[in-house]
Amino acid sequence: MNRVQKGNIAGIVAILLWATLALFTVFTNRIPPFELTFIAFSIAFTIGLFLWIKEGKGILIHLKLPWKVWLVGIYGLFGYHFFYFLALKSAPALEANLINYLWPLLIVLLSAFLPNEKLRWFHIVGALLGFFGALVLIGFGKEISFSSQYTQGYMYALLCAFIWSSYSVLSRYFGTVPTLCVGAFCGASALLSLVAHLVFEQTYIPEPEEFIAAIGLGLGPVGVAFFVWDYGMKQGDIKFIGSLSYATPLLSTLMLVLFGRSSPNSAIWLACSLIVLGSIISSLPFFKGLWLRLSTRNRPL
Repeated sequence: MNRVQKGNIAGIVAILLWATLALFTVFTNRIPPFELTFIAFSIAFTIGLFLWIKEGKGILIHLKLPWKVWLVGIYGLFGYHFFYFLALKSAPALEANLINYLWPLLIVLLSAFLPNEKLRWFHIVGALLGFFGALVLIGFGKEISFSSQYTQGYMYALLCAFIWSSYSVLSRYFGTVPTLCVGAFCGASALLSLVAHLVFEQTYIPEPEEFIAAIGLGLGPVGVAFFVWDYGMKQGDIKFIGSLSYATPLLSTLMLVLFGRSSPNSAIWLACSLIVLGSIISSLPFFKGLWLRLSTRNRPL
């Protein structure tokens, strides 16, 4: 298995972990957003600390990073969550989430500015199909109306999409920075989330089941997912992973259905078809290469 394949698998693992985000959040809905983020990022930092100790190179080596690396890491992890929560407070959740889910499409488009990367028509078509799939999934049976009174909230949501997509693409420029350094960004984001919680929220003492769900968030979608995503962005096919990211809201909805927190409907299957089709179109070079390898192998001597 080559480096790109390993990176693609890491990106897919991150997407699968993010699919559990909504389910865990349902069980923690009484915990204020920044308090929940503080708990989750603290657990993610603990994961990083454990990995640093296991690696045996010491802790300080993962903290002595160039200021640009610190800036990009905190910008991505904390910046995204900060503006996401502001968006949900300033605009209806439906419209805010639709704008937020522009980030996979933006990853595909922004990747064109990376060295040795070329944006082709099938990347754009695949990402657009994925976005329409997310649009069907999130907006099915609901009235979508963008009102000028929520302009500020929409801008926050657009910032979310740009922050996460640009952070993901910028990770490629810092390919020599070890993925384990993500633990340092999680620690800094935990501290900033604590400050935001103390400024904007009232502290809530979670019930045992809520705290367990918060731990689940920190271990999975707000923990390990950031580490494997970083590896995927640095080593994998960034356009393929970006297009495939539209599976996140779909898998998240399917998880809610599986655990009885949502009801299945025709929108899920339509969204599934659009997202899968978009992923296949984005992966045309892979399927073409696979076909050529199989044709060569089966060709008679």
